[in-house]
Amino acid sequence: MSTEPQPLRVANCWQPQSMCIQEIVAEIPNVWTLHLTSKGRDTRLFQPGQFNMLYVPGFGEAAISISSGTDEFPRLGHTFRVVGDVTGALSTLKEGDQIGVRGPFGNPWPLEELQGKHVIMVAGGIGLAPLRPLIVHLLEHRSDYKSLKLIYGAKLPNELLFRREFAKWKEGGLDLEETVDRGTLQWSGHIGVVTEVMRPFSGDLEQTRLLACGPEIMMRFVAREAMSMRISPAHIFLSLERNMKCAMGMCGVCQFGPEFVCKDGPVFSYERINLFLRLEDL
Repeated sequence: MSTEPQPLRVANCWQPQSMCIQEIVAEIPNVWTLHLTSKGRDTRLFQPGQFNMLYVPGFGEAAISISSGTDEFPRLGHTFRVVGDVTGALSTLKEGDQIGVRGPFGNPWPLEELQGKHVIMVAGGIGLAPLRPLIVHLLEHRSDYKSLKLIYGAKLPNELLFRREFAKWKEGGLDLEETVDRGTLQWSGHIGVVTEVMRPFSGDLEQTRLLACGPEIMMRFVAREAMSMRISPAHIFLSLERNMKCAMGMCGVCQFGPEFVCKDGPVFSYERINLFLRLEDL
């Protein structure tokens, strides 16, 4: 039986629905979270790891990961970095403005695969946003997992996302380790890349699942380090970022080998895609 996660679809995912911006949070430099609400949309109809297409009239659509947990219903959060015209337009909007939303799309994190396991999550920079709904879910069902660990890295301490929530996550049973590329006078934590703090791990590696999201080069090294620890490639899951236009696998913009990131991902097992991630090395 396949362990690939099955996406949760809604009947009207093709057509944008109008949603209101209830709150805008400036997270870290150049990164914002939009909290959206809608009377005609059940904002709980998504699974951790999925994304929506956000539409700004006159600018177009952009694929943005859902960063809120179901505990924030009826608000639906999307965290994004300004990298182009659409995200630039999103950053200029104000509370009370309306935008179009299509989705949810894509494969989620493999929740069933994580049951009863040691769960290690590795995030880099804004890659923590797609993992946040998963963290919320895992902590809500903490007794279903043997251990929960998050290794999170950023370039600088002020670029660590969602730091206001770290204490709550730790109190809920999450082992959290932070690292930065360059410290400051006030920084007392680890300095270095995330792979340096992946070892040692004392749990049963056969019962361990690793999930990662961040820059692609980071995920490649995380996967290699995990395999050197004897974690199976089938037990490593990566969330990829690609330029996605249609979200339905129709336009081909996000094709990745034989896969389409928008509909076959963004979450893939490393076993499924490792040959394509390695192409740059060949």
